Amino acid sequence: MTASDQKPARRPGAIAAALVVGSLGMLGLSFASVPLYRAFCAATGFGGTPQIGKTAAARQGERHLIVRFDANVARDLPWKFEPEVPKVSLRTGETTTVYYKVANLSDKETSGQAAYNVSPDQAGAFFVKVKCFCFDEQKLAPGETAEWPVVFYLDPALESDEAMRRIEEITLSYSFYPTKGPSKPRTSDLTGQKPKS
Repeated sequence: MTASDQKPARRPGAIAAALVVGSLGMLGLSFASVPLYRAFCAATGFGGTPQIGKTAAARQGERHLIVRFDANVARDLPWKFEPEVPKVSLRTGETTTVYYKVANLSDKETSGQAAYNVSPDQAGAFFVKVKCFCFDEQKLAPGETAEWPVVFYLDPALESDEAMRRIEEITLSYSFYPTKGPSKPRTSDLTGQKPKS
């Protein structure tokens, strides 16, 4: 009898349990991957994800860059959405406020959430938002218009980053998507009248 013949046989129950535990672990990782990826992007600026700051920059730098603003709305969200100015020139570390104009073009209350990013991608690690409408779901009454601010600065640390050395322009882009929520009925719906078309 050889040494390999003396190994105890594994029980089918232990193998099945190991497979179930492994499968559950893989399933758990698949659900955790999206929040973990978002946290990674927020921490590193990966994929053009801007940073979130609570206060203005501690110091100003020397470089001046142009920041362009882009605004998009999903086809199924009846909003008009655009920046007040197409671009600004600012010094690194200089806190700047820019407003976006928005209008609900429908006769119902609608709500949306903005996805956002910065390009080129490597600029995301240095683009710091202090205040932004994009952090929360936004709701607009029928026909309502609003102006929403974005307060941000470019971290002066970008001046010593080799990947940012030749970058002269950065684009901040927003895309609004509808969020699920009950819409308020029109007055004609409440009175039983047929809505006008």
